[in-house]
Amino acid sequence: MPLTVKCPTCQASVEWNSKSQFRPFCSERCKLIDLGEWASESYTIPVKGEFDLDKLDSIGYDDPAFFQEDDK
Repeated sequence: MPLTVKCPTCQASVEWNSKSQFRPFCSERCKLIDLGEWASESYTIPVKGEFDLDKLDSIGYDDPAFFQEDDK
């Protein structure tokens, strides 16, 4: 029994095998629609902020002298 999945764009059934050129999409059109959604940032992957910007300000990153190399 072949594995079938639903096209992420139009929900049509797609057989998952080497003959399915655009899998998991049913067609090049659906693949390009999905790519366009990513390119226009309609889809996003949520991420947690890595830095607390207020803490960075208190460390002195906003001071231009902070980034100058010390002469050794």
